[in-house]
Amino acid sequence: MILRIEDDFDLKKIADSGQCFRFNECGDGSYSVSAFDKHMFVSELDDNRYEFGCSKEEFEEFWKNYFDLSLSYKDIRRKIDKKKDPYLYAASEFGKGIRILRQNPWEMLISFIISQRKNIPAIKASIEKLCKLAGEEIGEDERVGIIYSFPTPDKLAALSMEELSSCSLGYRDKYVHQAALDVCSGAVDLESWVNLDDDALMEKLLSLYGVGVKVANCEILFGYHRLDAFPKDVWINRVLDLKYPDGFMFDEYAPYNGIMQQYLFFYSRMDGLTE
Repeated sequence: MILRIEDDFDLKKIADSGQCFRFNECGDGSYSVSAFDKHMFVSELDDNRYEFGCSKEEFEEFWKNYFDLSLSYKDIRRKIDKKKDPYLYAASEFGKGIRILRQNPWEMLISFIISQRKNIPAIKASIEKLCKLAGEEIGEDERVGIIYSFPTPDKLAALSMEELSSCSLGYRDKYVHQAALDVCSGAVDLESWVNLDDDALMEKLLSLYGVGVKVANCEILFGYHRLDAFPKDVWINRVLDLKYPDGFMFDEYAPYNGIMQQYLFFYSRMDGLTE
């Protein structure tokens, strides 16, 4: 189906924003997107039109929500005052088109556990190995080969440590294994945690083996779509130190600090922020 999108929407920027690891550009300019147990290709056409490789029904039932298309990111960017916050304004202009995807808490938990001390290409490679090893085949296309779903908790829990290690997880293999065991046993109920407030959700996440504050904040923002969460990594800490020595204006941008974080993260990596 073909759809015109008037709001901020840029496939390349979303794919490169560091929030998703199974959203990749293909050689023909289309993008391969895997989410939950679904997959499709999407391409930019012209005049703000995009071709989605799915039916209208599937788009309305799933992909519209996945891309968070009910929220106006243009309106959120208007909260940024160019004179009061010139760096964030520049970052938002540069990153215009990024959206916070509505992703699965289980997939995001495992993905960001794997992400620790890894660059994005390495994270993607590990996740694809894991999907090939324990996921279900959900499609095949000459552009990307066989497409696998993200493994369910029981499929991951059934893997041996040797099998997990074969996915280049390094020291993170034991964290992934324990998370799968905890979810399978019912000790961790990610779905019920949707009903917790932010502080209680953070407390629950920090109780998990191998999950620190940064991973927990990524899970809260990208897995639970709580748009005020503000994950801090080396890039964001550098921005805060160099550009906001008197403090970032969190109150000014609530409840959308997570979107501002994405603009800052994307911009600081792309502009090679060093001073």
